[in-house]
Amino acid sequence: MTTEERFERIEHVTAGLAEERRKDREEFRALWRDTQRQLNDLTIRIAEVNDNLGARIAQLAEEAAARDRETDRRFRETDARIDKMISAMGNYIRDHPSAATQPKE
Repeated sequence: MTTEERFERIEHVTAGLAEERRKDREEFRALWRDTQRQLNDLTIRIAEVNDNLGARIAQLAEEAAARDRETDRRFRETDARIDKMISAMGNYIRDHPSAATQPKE
């Protein structure tokens, strides 16, 4: 093999390596762009989920507060009814003292 042929062979191999390197760079860039796009999409979806979750948590908190208010109202009503019943029982016993001391048959 002559020197000229060796140079041509080296140039051919070098050109092949350069072309392979260029293709690798393009592939890496495309992969990087795709990865960036996926990361951006993921970031947007996470933000959406975060917003939806925050709204749902606020809604559930309001529902729980409404249930707490309703429960408190019902307890107060029940307490008032019990107080009235005890008061009525006390008045009845006061007004009918013999009813409380009569033996049961």
